[in-house]
Amino acid sequence: MGTETDWVYRVDEPHGSQGWHPYGDHPGRWRGTITSDDPAENAQYAAALVVCDLMTEWDRRGSHDVKHVRVLVWEGREGSDADAVFTVEIQPEIHGE
Repeated sequence: MGTETDWVYRVDEPHGSQGWHPYGDHPGRWRGTITSDDPAENAQYAAALVVCDLMTEWDRRGSHDVKHVRVLVWEGREGSDADAVFTVEIQPEIHGE
């Protein structure tokens, strides 16, 4: 009925002074589209699905594999980083003595 929304996402990781680059050895795995027909399933919801997928992968590998990443979400199609509707950054815990 025309109520579907495509949430396009990409996961990036920092590369020092070079800025952000696509995450992982297979960047296509962390770039895609989530289609929703429920208005409650917004950009934050789409990002949460991606973060859950990341956490599942990291848990499978062991908690020491948590990476510093960000998830960007756009409505409809990918744009510039600044045009993302929602961005969330995940950083591993750092324990100081």
